[in-house]
Amino acid sequence: MRALAPLRPGGLLLAAAFIAQALLAQAPALSAKQLAARVDRHYNHLRTLQTAFTETYQGMGMERTDSGTLLLEKPGRMKWEYDSPPGKIFLLDGKYAWFYTPGDAQVERISARHLNDLRSPLRYLLGHTELEKEISNLTMTPAPGGCFTLAGQPKDAQNRIAHVALIVTARGVITGISIKDTGGALTRFTFTHEQPGAAIPAGTFHFTPPPGVPVVNGPPPV
Repeated sequence: MRALAPLRPGGLLLAAAFIAQALLAQAPALSAKQLAARVDRHYNHLRTLQTAFTETYQGMGMERTDSGTLLLEKPGRMKWEYDSPPGKIFLLDGKYAWFYTPGDAQVERISARHLNDLRSPLRYLLGHTELEKEISNLTMTPAPGGCFTLAGQPKDAQNRIAHVALIVTARGVITGISIKDTGGALTRFTFTHEQPGAAIPAGTFHFTPPPGVPVVNGPPPV
């Protein structure tokens, strides 16, 4: 009997590609509901989370890109530490939200219950909600890098947010959020280097206004 000729490297790659395609064809399609449930499961068991972020804003005749580190801790605590611009901070301590950029004449403060800031949808990362119940007309479409886009209308923010889209991996990890407000402005967040269960020092979510800078209660700046 004549021995079979060994496959060349190119033939091995071609065979692997055919096998991968066959497996994908046999795999059940993932629905928006199933992917949303994976997001819920991924974040609901977390108590803390640390991730790097990049934030871009386009609207009101301006375009801006900021970056820094986002820290989250249950229940309801969130801190955005900006590297660019340096020293800018948005902190949610569970009772109040604080907004301050070095050089500002005042510190903005608003009750957490009345917070309607565009960063509010990041509560999805706190695992306090079910995406399918929070977002109307939830749809899912493919996104680059093997990810998916979950999109729809946040049910409790119709007066401010027209559309929200979450970029999600197949495992349910959120890598980006795009938020379009009712005025047409677009804010995008990209997240990298996620650290679930990160050790966060005590006092991280406490904000003390700089000496001599007054605190003003009111809506947050854009």
